[in-house]
Amino acid sequence: MAPIQFGILMIPYQMLDVAGPVDILSTSSKTLLASYEAAGIPGMAGLSEKAIDIEFHHINTTMDPVLMTANINLVPTTTVDSCPPLDYLLIGGPDPVTFKLDDRFADFIRKHVAAGKGVFTTCTGGLAISSSGVLDGRKATTNHQALEIAKQLRPQVNWVKEQWVEDGQFWTAGGACAGMDMFSHWVAKHYEPEIAALGLAGLDFEPRDIEGKRALRAEQVV
Repeated sequence: MAPIQFGILMIPYQMLDVAGPVDILSTSSKTLLASYEAAGIPGMAGLSEKAIDIEFHHINTTMDPVLMTANINLVPTTTVDSCPPLDYLLIGGPDPVTFKLDDRFADFIRKHVAAGKGVFTTCTGGLAISSSGVLDGRKATTNHQALEIAKQLRPQVNWVKEQWVEDGQFWTAGGACAGMDMFSHWVAKHYEPEIAALGLAGLDFEPRDIEGKRALRAEQVV
């Protein structure tokens, strides 16, 4: 099976909105577990064959760096014009007051959705892409502090106050850490429990359930 092609849209997002979810995937990846196996770490034999085979693409409208929060400049790996076909697209959360979705990003998102591919948003990423119209008629969430703003700006979306929401090809999460919760459950849903558990243990992270009310041990994610 070909590797998952996973894109991250390089709008000026809050770092944890993307770094957290991507690390959830990376710590459960074939590349990392194969390196553990090659190093002879006990208990790793054969696990890489069950792990996530994934390639990441950081997508901008140009190849210019993008300034994220905490004064971190990130360099894209591809553009909206040269990006290979994706299986999934992740959009982190920008400042909801000042951000406006670039038309080229909006077109890129619409084409991705029209192809039936998956979309993840974290924090205000849901609000950020809502202007493209792809969430209209869908149940979705965004950072809960921005929910009322979202309802005013895009009433066509069924905005709800939940930890994360799965609606068809869309997975939308609340704040940054809710995005990590959501991705933990996504990994557990699509891969064997030992892969999810190993990745979470590597981060020393215990995701919450969908109501955000209790911590889950890695083996309880499913």
